[in-house]
Amino acid sequence: MPVVGISRSAKGYCMISVLETMKTYCAEDGLTEEAIVTKLRTCHYHYLFLHTSLRHNPSGTSHWGEFGEGGLLWGECCGRHFEWFDGGPVSELLCKVRELYGLDIGAPFRNIIVPSERRPRPLYLGTATQIGAIQTEGIPSLLKVLFPSNVAGLPVKYIRDLLFNPPTYGIAAAIQATCRLMSGITCSIPEFTCVSAAKLVKLLESKEANHIEFLRIKNVVDEILLMHKNPELNSILQMLLDPTWGATGLKVEWGTLVTECEMISHRVSQMIHLDGETDQEINSISIIPDEFFEDTESSWKGRVKRIHAEKAFAEVDSAAGDIAKAVTEDFLPIVSRVKAVISTLGGPKGEISYAREHEAVWFKGKRFAPSVWSGAPGEEQIKQLKPATDSKGRKVGEEWFTTSKVEDALSRYHEACDRAKSDVLELLRGLSAELQSKTNILVFSSMLIIIAKALFSHVSEGRRRKWVLPTLVEFHRLEEKESSEDTHKMEIAGLSPYWLDGVQSNAVRNTIKMQSLFLLTGPNGGGKSSILRSICAAALLGICGLMVPAESAVIPHFDSIMLHMKSYDSPADGKSSFQIEMSEIRSIVTSATPRSLVLMDEICRGTEMMKGTCIAGSIIEALDAIGCLGVVSTHLHGIFDLPLQTKRTVHKAMGTEVVDGHTEPTWILIDGICRESLAFETALKEGIPEKLIRRAEELYGSINKKHLYSEQMNDRIEQLCPDSSVDNLDEVTDSSRRIYVKPVSSGQDESNHTDVLKEVESAVTMICQKRLIELYKQENMAELVEVSCVTIGAREQPPPSTVGVSCVYVIFRPDKNLYIGQTDDLLGRVRAHRSKEGMQNVKFLYFTVPGKSIASELETLLINQLSSEGFRLVNKADGKHRNFGSSNLLLGGVTLHQ
Repeated sequence: MPVVGISRSAKGYCMISVLETMKTYCAEDGLTEEAIVTKLRTCHYHYLFLHTSLRHNPSGTSHWGEFGEGGLLWGECCGRHFEWFDGGPVSELLCKVRELYGLDIGAPFRNIIVPSERRPRPLYLGTATQIGAIQTEGIPSLLKVLFPSNVAGLPVKYIRDLLFNPPTYGIAAAIQATCRLMSGITCSIPEFTCVSAAKLVKLLESKEANHIEFLRIKNVVDEILLMHKNPELNSILQMLLDPTWGATGLKVEWGTLVTECEMISHRVSQMIHLDGETDQEINSISIIPDEFFEDTESSWKGRVKRIHAEKAFAEVDSAAGDIAKAVTEDFLPIVSRVKAVISTLGGPKGEISYAREHEAVWFKGKRFAPSVWSGAPGEEQIKQLKPATDSKGRKVGEEWFTTSKVEDALSRYHEACDRAKSDVLELLRGLSAELQSKTNILVFSSMLIIIAKALFSHVSEGRRRKWVLPTLVEFHRLEEKESSEDTHKMEIAGLSPYWLDGVQSNAVRNTIKMQSLFLLTGPNGGGKSSILRSICAAALLGICGLMVPAESAVIPHFDSIMLHMKSYDSPADGKSSFQIEMSEIRSIVTSATPRSLVLMDEICRGTEMMKGTCIAGSIIEALDAIGCLGVVSTHLHGIFDLPLQTKRTVHKAMGTEVVDGHTEPTWILIDGICRESLAFETALKEGIPEKLIRRAEELYGSINKKHLYSEQMNDRIEQLCPDSSVDNLDEVTDSSRRIYVKPVSSGQDESNHTDVLKEVESAVTMICQKRLIELYKQENMAELVEVSCVTIGAREQPPPSTVGVSCVYVIFRPDKNLYIGQTDDLLGRVRAHRSKEGMQNVKFLYFTVPGKSIASELETLLINQLSSEGFRLVNKADGKHRNFGSSNLLLGGVTLHQ
């Protein structure tokens, strides 16, 4: 496991990984915050260091991560143990590593970073999680479907790292070409011995590699040699050189690799005991338990060839013979005597036994000594027995016995075994030291075999699932404008969800032809999230050179693939789900380029619908302006009513069909807009009580009625303003907006007076109707009210229907001036005005409005509008009175001309 350091530079975040066992380091710069968090969450490390450049300022007075950018990284690190460091990030971290591991201050480390020009950005945490590259409950795992079920370990880790850090176009193309060759070969393939390069290097460096590790090394290099000798596999071997370079940072030529592997294989064969060789069998003597020799000799026999330690092996065999002789002379006569006596219950017992705990062969028996000594065979040997003792001279038990001759033979045997074991270990250490000079070749070879197994396994599973290798297209540089348009598209035919086995299931397949941004709608359960995951997985696999779940595909080599799906709140950080979502979208929008693939699922659903719709609309505009490919799915159908300024965004929908009178999803991507949600049907299927669903349908019906009424009102608005639109009432015809107002002279006849009344009525209607429409559109009114003016002539009074209703009225005074007012008691107000001297026969013009506040606003609006356009008003000053609220009014809506 590496030592990891994180710092900040002008390019972004930098992650430095130092592997002490390999004496290597790499520094990846220009990472986003999400990418660095993904790497931290998916890697294991010994120590974590954070550079002081991560703080907001050099003095550290502001807590890192407290505001804005850095919060996600701080949240990831604050639950871990880490230390701060400063100075040059790479040099200082290497100093820390030398100090931690007790290395010399000048111990060299090799930089293994692979040139990353035009390499795609690492996968974001959210993207990796949502497609199952990081195992997450409830989300189908992408890694599990890339291999047969029996493949695990290092090959899976390689592919996972490849997905997290997509390669350059050149390496991706090499991986794809390798997979294509693998798919068509007809010969048998090696088993591919997967060995951890880091572990191997550590064992060689510490000289602790045993014969099993050397046999694995031989298997690795032999498998490379086998591929070299086979014409079909030799092409694959050469294709694997670049991907192995990308994974190790080591550049090894094909000829050098083959030569070095031959040398390593030959050297291991010279030293290590191989399977099938029979010159090192464990000693076996019939009168001594086999377990004794097995336990004593198995720890060193069968490691190296006997020829390299012939003297030590011969001494062990000779000492084993001495033990057999001593046991035969001292214990065997006693055993024979015991067997010769017919043993009844409780009679004499005795046998030659192995005391494993004491690594000895002793006589074990009881009641075997005769009560009367008669000189019979075995009695002399019984007299030579003595109690067996352990290494500290303590008596082992009442039943264990030995002799001096047996103990001497055992001592000589153990000494011979110790010398043989020491010689074998020394030979193994010598081989470790010898192979240390071949570390780079061993690291390269082991990784090449891991990659070969990973790709062979992937191709086998991909063919079983009927996946295909796509056509991978490189984005041309910006200066190559004439070719860029051809590469700025993605086409996938027969795309299926990656988690469904296309061979065994009836997975619905879709065809994606993408040259711009898709705005996607569809019902609940209609497949929006599934198709986004499927597109993301196919594109990611494609830019890594792997097979994709489709019938055919053309995939650009994107510089980043970003998938945003549902967000959850983070109580530990004090952030709501909407805050988390906005943080993720901020990272996506600021990082996206014309070469990116951006996929967003149901954005802005964590806030108020109207504002969420507008934010979603602005995000779509931003992505459209960037020119990236992608899909934005939404249930915010109001987005289609926004005046979006987009050029390349197209509308797509998940299709539906009517089956037995019910709307059902087809899971097929089509052109157009789908406003059907299937929310009630989905809720019912998931167990929501039917009573609740029926009530929901009733509430939905009431809302629909309101919307229907609103549509009717819009029609009425069109009728009220036949030469104008609802959105721009200022654009009225000259005939309707020019009002010629003459001073009312005493010489006017009745027809003239009628004309003035009509002109005033027309102006009042236009001014007030426009304002009411604005209030309705701002949702300050539940219903749209039509201004309908009524004239109250001389000797007339308002009808009873005006009682208790808010009204705005105009008085045509005898002094040729107008008076504007509002009241909730029009009848009383008419009587009050006519009670004054000279006002008995004045005419009134009035209309009703919903509520006193609206009446007050319209009164102020009329006073200011009419007086500014030349109408003479006696209460002009009321337009500036604070009780009328004129300070908040926009008075430039309608212009009247004298």
